[in-house]
Amino acid sequence: MCTYLTEKIAIDGSGKGPTGWFSLTNAQVYVDHAVHAPYTHTVNIDFTNPAAGPAARVAVELTEEAARALAEAITAAIASAPAGLASVNQP
Repeated sequence: MCTYLTEKIAIDGSGKGPTGWFSLTNAQVYVDHAVHAPYTHTVNIDFTNPAAGPAARVAVELTEEAARALAEAITAAIASAPAGLASVNQP
């Protein structure tokens, strides 16, 4: 069932779209009807940079199980790295 509730957060990262890499500034997470995935409803995540226009978007549609597994994998990967390693600026 669609919740129509959207979790919005500011992020700092990069995404790759049809024209190459671009900076990401926002993410939205919500449960809704799938557009492409072969499921009635999915957990949808949109990574965007609104200042760069509508093409600056990377979207994913995941099953509930896949979304939970992804969240656990992200947490495990960060926990296994030295503190601050994932955000170190490189020259």
